[in-house]
Amino acid sequence: MFPFRYKILNPTAVSKEPDPKKCATHILEASGLDSELYRTGHTKVFFRAGVLGQMEELRDDRLGKIMTWLQSWVRGYLSRKEFKRLQEQRLALQVVQRNLRKYLKLRTWPWYKLWQKVKPLLNVTRVEDEIKKLEEKAAKAQEAFEREEKAKKELEALYAKLLAEKTDLLSQLESEKGSFGDVQERANKLQAQKSDLESQLSETQDRLTQEEDARNQLFQQKKKLEQEISGFKKDVEDLELSVQKAEQDRASKDHQIRNLNDEIAHQDELINKLNKEKKLQGENGQKLSEELQAAEDKVNHLNKVKAKLEQTLDELEDSLEREKKLRGDVEKAKRKVEGDLKLTQEAVADLERNKKELEQTIQRKDKEISSLSAKLEDEQSVVGKVQKQIKELQARIEELEEEVEAERQARAKAEKQRADLARELEELGERLEEAGGATSAQIELNKKREAELAKLRRDLEETNIQHEGTLAALRKKHNDAVSEMGEQIDQLNKLKAKAERDRGTIYNELQQTRGAVDLIGREKAAQEKISKQLGQQLNDVQGKLDETNRTLNDFDAAKKKLSIENGDLLRQLEEAESQVSQLSKIKVSLTTQLEDTKRLADEEARERATLLGKFRNLEHDLDNIREQIEEEAEAKADIQRQLSKANADAQLWRSKYESEGVARSEELEEAKRKLQARLAEAEETIEALNQKVVALEKTKQRLATEVEDLQLECDRATAIANAAEKKQKAFDKIIGEWKLKVDDLAAELDASQKECRNYSTELFRLKGAYEEGQEQLEGVRRENKNLADEVKDLLDQIGEGGRNIHEIEKARKRLEAEKDELQAALEEAEAALEQEENKVLRSQLELSQVRQEIDRRIQEKEEEFENTRKNHQRALDSMQASLEAEAKGKAEALRMKKKLEADINELEIALDHANKANAEAQKTIKRYQQQLKDTQTALEEEQRARDEAREQLGISERRANALQNELEESRTLLEQADRARRQAEQELGDAHEQLNELAAQSASLSAAKRKLEGELQTLHADLDELLNEAKNSEEKAKKAMVDAARLADELRAEQDHAQTQEKLRKALETQIKDLQVRLDEAEANALKGGKKAIAKLEQRVRELENELDGEQRRHADAQKNLRKSERRIKELSFQAEEDRKNHERMQDLVDKLQQKIKTYKRQIEEAEEIAALNLAKFRKAQQELEEAEERADMAEQAITKFRAKGRSGSAARGASPAPTRKPIALD
Repeated sequence: MFPFRYKILNPTAVSKEPDPKKCATHILEASGLDSELYRTGHTKVFFRAGVLGQMEELRDDRLGKIMTWLQSWVRGYLSRKEFKRLQEQRLALQVVQRNLRKYLKLRTWPWYKLWQKVKPLLNVTRVEDEIKKLEEKAAKAQEAFEREEKAKKELEALYAKLLAEKTDLLSQLESEKGSFGDVQERANKLQAQKSDLESQLSETQDRLTQEEDARNQLFQQKKKLEQEISGFKKDVEDLELSVQKAEQDRASKDHQIRNLNDEIAHQDELINKLNKEKKLQGENGQKLSEELQAAEDKVNHLNKVKAKLEQTLDELEDSLEREKKLRGDVEKAKRKVEGDLKLTQEAVADLERNKKELEQTIQRKDKEISSLSAKLEDEQSVVGKVQKQIKELQARIEELEEEVEAERQARAKAEKQRADLARELEELGERLEEAGGATSAQIELNKKREAELAKLRRDLEETNIQHEGTLAALRKKHNDAVSEMGEQIDQLNKLKAKAERDRGTIYNELQQTRGAVDLIGREKAAQEKISKQLGQQLNDVQGKLDETNRTLNDFDAAKKKLSIENGDLLRQLEEAESQVSQLSKIKVSLTTQLEDTKRLADEEARERATLLGKFRNLEHDLDNIREQIEEEAEAKADIQRQLSKANADAQLWRSKYESEGVARSEELEEAKRKLQARLAEAEETIEALNQKVVALEKTKQRLATEVEDLQLECDRATAIANAAEKKQKAFDKIIGEWKLKVDDLAAELDASQKECRNYSTELFRLKGAYEEGQEQLEGVRRENKNLADEVKDLLDQIGEGGRNIHEIEKARKRLEAEKDELQAALEEAEAALEQEENKVLRSQLELSQVRQEIDRRIQEKEEEFENTRKNHQRALDSMQASLEAEAKGKAEALRMKKKLEADINELEIALDHANKANAEAQKTIKRYQQQLKDTQTALEEEQRARDEAREQLGISERRANALQNELEESRTLLEQADRARRQAEQELGDAHEQLNELAAQSASLSAAKRKLEGELQTLHADLDELLNEAKNSEEKAKKAMVDAARLADELRAEQDHAQTQEKLRKALETQIKDLQVRLDEAEANALKGGKKAIAKLEQRVRELENELDGEQRRHADAQKNLRKSERRIKELSFQAEEDRKNHERMQDLVDKLQQKIKTYKRQIEEAEEIAALNLAKFRKAQQELEEAEERADMAEQAITKFRAKGRSGSAARGASPAPTRKPIALD
């Protein structure tokens, strides 16, 4: 504990030294204490009286330095961060002001006004955008066309490869002369199928053209309907947008309300926490009062003892005359005690002074808070004035709107007198420019003031922005009113006078508002200074509170640790007592077990001879078991030796524990019987296993010979079967290759025809789209020309003067928009003001609550101090009264103490003897336990060996059964192989006959080959025609290739099915003569499969057309969804901006609340620090009291010694005892 607590005095020593004693010495050397004031032991450090307080003071000083350094660093970091933020804010304000100046200069430029009026009427930019879109579409179409050309080239290369492969196949056909009769018949059938398919293709092409025409008509109708639907959808979407905006506003308001509720709940939680802490402190005060009551009870008890001792004093009055000489020493001790009392009284006076100072500081803070609240009320009154001014400005705006409406009625008369008004307009413009120069100078002054008041920018920016907005709106309205006055002829003089009057009033109002703003800025600066001072004072108080809280926590932790250590020591005592009782019980039981083991050892020695004879008969078959038995015999010999040694020790204990050993002997006999039964069972099982092993070895040898014979026969049969299978596979491969070639040719024909159709349809579609695009381009160009003409006409009209109506309407719209903006800004300002008022009220409530809590705590502390003072006074009075009474009782206690020490020494000697005897008994018990464990392990090993032997027997039986099954299976396989061999011989003869027949057929096939060559030439011509068609329609080759791949997959699946059938035919090769019949059947099936494939392909074409229509619909739907999503994205972006603004506002609110919370925390910490200081002083007073008590004890001891010497007649005086030392644990 010592190194961990005082580690802060020398941290390097604790980190380097693992030994706590050395760490303690290093820490004490670093603290600068004299070596005579402390001593370090192995586990504790001993101090003289009062040295521990010096150590605590050193530790507190070091902690205070560290905390001040940390606080200074944190404050420096925060101030740097705040300075950086203010610099960035200053730069941002300069940029905003510069942009506003530029806008104010540009606003009055006539060409800019003209551009603002003409800009919404121009459609040139829109036409250019449409042209750009059309150009992008054309570029995309060009890219698609280039891609299709690349695909066409790739397909041509593929086609060339296919032609090369075809030539290779033809060369193979010429080179190989085999079974061509079947191939020729299949080719004829395929040609017939080809002609049928071509007729069907022509029919389907006609149908496709008709369906495409119908689809185009439907597509045009669909476009018209989609246009109408899009118009309706736009209306619906506009309505939805308005609804969504309303919902978003509602959601934002709900979010603000929730945030405010969350803040209220958080503050309620903080209040609950503070109340809980208050309750805890009250409970601690109650505990202290209870402890004080206990001390008072002790004092009362001591008073009773004093009354008893006074009776004895009456008897000893004769001896008091002899002890008059010793009164001088007692008086000296009494003077010392009185000096200590004076010191404690001075400490109490210091505490009272501190209390009075704290009360004065609290009163000062209350006054400052009251002044702040008064200033806040003044600010609220100023805000009310500003609101009134805003309302007056709104009323003025309404009056100006009414005047604008009156001016519109006089619009017809204004056209006649335009020339006269132009001069007056110029004069008014010059006056307005002068007013604008005055406003710019005022803006520069405001900038300087803002630079001076950088800390108040956040609060002033909102008010400045609102005032500037109102001024800008009024200027705009005034300019619009002046421009409209030029159009009014009849009421010119009246309106001019009104304008001058309004101008004067507005100028006066502006000056008043500026003066009010200046006053607000000054008042805010003064308030900020006061708030800073209060914040510093609050920070100081909070720091003191923190220190007091820390000291309180440290004392509480020390108290808890001491209570925990006390509980642990009590538990350890109880555990030690329970262990002693358990050891005594174990000792008794082990003595009984010793006698039982002796008897067992005698009986086992007798039975060992019989067991050795039995095990010798089984040595040849079971070497492992013999080794285990030998180990057991050795262990038993060791046990016997140990038993012979232990007999001498056991005789001492036998007389004491014979009565208890009788009950245990019956259990050991039962265990012995069980072991004998198990041994007998093990011997029987071992004999049975040996017999089974011998029988299994014989069967194993017989089966091995039989298996070798069967393997030889199997090898012969497999060699014959493999040869036959190889021949059959060669024939099957040849037939499969020819089938694959024919199927590939058919698939290529179908694929090429489909490609031609697809390419033709795509060409028609692309031509139509191209023509439509050209028509659209021409229409757009016409519209561009018309729009350009219209723009020119409009510009001419504007130059001639027909812009007045448009200008008036635009001015009206602008005024309405500005009015709405001003109303919204006013509402926002009112809401912000309300929020600030609520915050001020909350802060006042929180301040009052904190003040009340601090007052309560101070009152509680004062009560505690008064109670402690009273208790100290009572204790001192009682101690003075009991000192004389206890002096006599202590002499008698010393005599009793000597007697008890002598008894304790005798008991310790007896305890040492008993402990030695106990240690020897425990050693013998451990030996017997180890012997028992060895015997148990040997028995367990025997049981394991027996279980392993059983498992091996079961495994060998299973193997024997499996070998018998394999024998039977091998015999059946042999018989089957013989049958297959005979069948293969018969099939070989039949194959030779078929070969002769095929040689005869080869001649006929050569003639058929010539015919096929002529047909191939015709096919070449057809292929050339197809190639020409493919070149014209290779734009959709990819889709055709995909379909061809699918068809190829289907054909391969069918081929796999045929191969499976042929494999089944191999398995059933009993009748090779029926092969031709089955081949004819397979060809018929193939023809049927070809028709089915054609039907499937037609269905696939229909499905693809349906999918095309569905994809077109999906494309249209996707475009609609895209438009909706774009609108939704715009809405979401707008909503996100609003959310971001709301978030920034709420973040500002959160920052302000956090700052308030930090200030409150600082206040609480300072109050806690003050409480901790008061507690430290209280504890110092307690320590001084304890020291005074120790001195009183020393004085009492001196008095007793003097009395003893006086009784003996000696006049010598004893020296004072050595100073006491307090132990502190190192770990």
